[in-house]
Parts: sequence; structure tokens; C-alpha cells
Amino acid sequence: MSFNDGAQLDPSQVEDRRGSGMGRGTKIGGGIGGGIVVLLLALFGINPNILGDLTGGGNQPPAVESGGAGAGGVQECQTGADADKRLDCRITGTVNSLNAFWPDYLADYNVQYPRPKTVIFSEATNTGCGAASSAVGPFYCPADTTAYFDPGFFDELVTRFGSSGGPLAQEYVVAHEFGHHVQNILGNLDQAQQDPQGPQSGAVRVELQADCYAGLWVRHATTQTDASGKPFLDPLTQQDLQDALSAASAVGDDRIQEAATGRVSPESWTHGSSEQRQKWFYQGYTTGDINKCDTFGVAAP
Repeated sequence: MSFNDGAQLDPSQVEDRRGSGMGRGTKIGGGIGGGIVVLLLALFGINPNILGDLTGGGNQPPAVESGGAGAGGVQECQTGADADKRLDCRITGTVNSLNAFWPDYLADYNVQYPRPKTVIFSEATNTGCGAASSAVGPFYCPADTTAYFDPGFFDELVTRFGSSGGPLAQEYVVAHEFGHHVQNILGNLDQAQQDPQGPQSGAVRVELQADCYAGLWVRHATTQTDASGKPFLDPLTQQDLQDALSAASAVGDDRIQEAATGRVSPESWTHGSSEQRQKWFYQGYTTGDINKCDTFGVAAP
């Protein structure tokens, strides 16, 4: 979805670590082969407590992060017009919208929403779940309740995974990670580690629920307003919806496995098939009801 040009963004909700000390000189993940494994297992960060093992970060000394982004970074993200022009500003605006939506929505269920942190980084960074490289894709770390995004991933979403490059495809990714934060609040996130793989595993159900929560936000997104009462986002279009469904399909386990290895192995799924991911995103979008996102209450998600 496009942003309302006059909407006022709050860049203080995003920490910009680009230009920090962890750059190309820091080797995490053991090269291209390790990166593929990480992408298959940890794309979108479903099991971030084992992030250090996947990236090899547990064997590395702590990196030193020095300074923030140059040329103003996300602090230059002031309006919806900026969000329509720059990816880092679109991430910032989406974070603003999500942080406006979830507190009021969860309050109806007597659930408090502690605002998560959000970090934009480049190539590698330190997290509460260990050292992480861009190879893991966007992820949420429950140890520090922070969502992490390397903007470079969004190019790969199109060039490597075949997603649409539309704005809601990108906003869906951000909303998905915030879905994990909601799961952390509600106590569902750890089911991914208790039952880590397989087509009906806890891990897959956790991922599909986060997709459903992303769709739920999309349903209500255009009603979220900035501090002045102006909507963050313009009305949803059919193309926007197709962009989001394209992104959900692009990161299905079956599609990623076939592209990487030429075959599909459901027994090792951690995120769900393309069809499942589209189905649950659409479920959240069409119902707008968190109770309809109970992926754990169905025999086959």
C-alpha cells in the first residue's frame, strides 16, 4: 500500500545501525552454502534462539558496532511521501502503523502490547539471539524483543525468490515479523522450538499464524493514524493484495526448496508451503479477527 504523502512518521521507533562496525569484513555463516541453509531454515526468523548456531555466530567474538547510518539514515524519514520513495522509510512507516494498530486491538482482549524494538542493519549485526548476518533474512529475536531488517533482503525477495516488488509485499514482511512479537506476548512463539519441522509441525503453525496476523493488520491498516490523526496509508487496491500474496507465496518452503535443490522435502518444512502461506495471510485479511488465526486448533494448517 502507498503511504499518505502528508502522514507524519516517527523515526525514533527504528534504530539504524547501517554503517556500523560489522560489515563485509565480518564473516558469519560459512559462505554461500551456509547462507542457503540459513535461508531455508531461518528465513523470517522462526526459531531465532538457535540463530547463533545457524550463522556460526556462537564461535565468533562479539562485534563492535560504532556509530549509526551516514547521511541521516532513517532520521530523514519524516513523511509518508518519504516512505513512498525510500525503502528504509517504508519500513519505518510500516513499523509506525503496526505500533499504532496492535496496542488498541489487543486491548480489546485485555492484553498489553509492549512495543518491540526495530533495527535496520546492513550485512551483519549483534542481537540478543547472537551475531546475525543478512543471510538469515528479516527476523524477530524474542530475547531482546526486536525485529531486524536488512533492506537488501527486499531485492532478493524479487530477484531470488520471484516475489512482486510492490510496496505491500515489503510491508507484509515487516508485519509478519511483528506477528512473531504478538505471538511472543501471547505465549505461542516457543512452540516452534518444541516441534521444529514437518508439514504440520509447531514451527510451520507458528509461521502461518504470523502470516495470518500480517493479513489481519492489512485489513485494518488504513484506519491507523499518525499523531495528528492523518491515516498512514492510502486505501488498499487489488494490486496491493496481489503483491502481498505474491510475497507470501515466494517464501513458501516448497518453492524455496525446489529452487535451491530441485526437489521438495515436506518433512523438513519450517514455514509452510506457498499455498498455506497465502491461505493464512488471506484468512487474516478477510476476517480481521485474531480468533480466526488459530493455526494450532486445526488438524492440518
